[in-house]
Amino acid sequence: MEGKEEDVKLGANKFSERQPIGTSAQTDKDYKEPPAAPFFEPGELKSWSFYRAGIAEFVATFLFLYITVLTVMGVSQSKSKCATVGIQGIAWAFGGMIFALVYCTAGISGGHINPAVTFGLFLARKLSLTRAVFYMIMQCLGAICGAGVVKGFQGDNRYEMLGGGANVVNNGYTKGDGLGAEIIGTFVLVYTVFSATDAKRNARDSHVPILAPLPIGFAVFLVHLATIPITGTGINPARSLGAAIIYNKDHAWDDHWVFWVGPFVGAALAAVYHQIIIRAIPFKTRD
Repeated sequence: MEGKEEDVKLGANKFSERQPIGTSAQTDKDYKEPPAAPFFEPGELKSWSFYRAGIAEFVATFLFLYITVLTVMGVSQSKSKCATVGIQGIAWAFGGMIFALVYCTAGISGGHINPAVTFGLFLARKLSLTRAVFYMIMQCLGAICGAGVVKGFQGDNRYEMLGGGANVVNNGYTKGDGLGAEIIGTFVLVYTVFSATDAKRNARDSHVPILAPLPIGFAVFLVHLATIPITGTGINPARSLGAAIIYNKDHAWDDHWVFWVGPFVGAALAAVYHQIIIRAIPFKTRD
C-alpha cells in the first residue's frame, strides 16, 4: 500500500505545471501587460530601425500585390476556368503570400502589410501614431509599385481588358452588401492577428510566436473564399488602392470608399472586441 500511495503522490505532482483552462487561465499572477505605446513618439524618427521597418512594409506589400494581382489576372484571362487555379487558387495566393511575408517581416516591422491591421493595432496602443502613419504610407506606395509592375508585364491593353485586379462590388450586390462583407472579413483577419500575436499567449506558450503567420494566412485564405464573389475581397486598403490607381477607371473609383471604410470599421471592431471583451484589459486591477 505504501508503494501505491507513493505512486499516487508522484502522479499528482507529475503535471503540476499544466496551464489552467477556462477563465482561470487568464490569471495575472505571473504575467503583466506590456506598457501601451506612446501616442506620438518623435524620437522614432531618429532611429534607423524605424525606417528599416517601413522599408520592410514597402517591400512586403510590393511583393504581395505583384503575386496576387498576377494570379487574379491569370484566372481572368483564361476562357476555361478549369484550366486555371480558379477562385480557390486566388484565395491560396493571397493567404499563402500573407503567411510567407508575415513570417519574413514579423521580426522587423511586425509584418502588418495592411493599413487595416496597422490601424487596429494602433487603436490597441500596440504602436505609436508616428509609426502607424509611416507604415500606412509605405504599404500604399508598395502596393502601387507592385500593381505597376504587373501592368508593365501585361501591357496596357491586356491589363485594362482584364480589370487590373481592381476591387469593385460585383453585379447583383449593393454597396451595402460589399461594405458588410468587407467589415466582417476584416474583423476575421484582425481578430486573428490579435489572437495569434497576443503577448500573454506568447509568454505562456513558446510555440505561439512561431506559428503566428499560419493562422493569419489561413484567415486571409478563408475570407477570400467567402467574399471574392461579392467584392473580389479587399480587406486591405493598400491592396485596393494600388490596383485602383494603376487601373484608374471610373467604376473602380465609384466603389473605392467601400474598401477603406469597411476594413477600418472591421479592424476597429476587432480591436475593441479583443482588448475589451476577450482580454478585459480596461477592467484589470493596476498596481
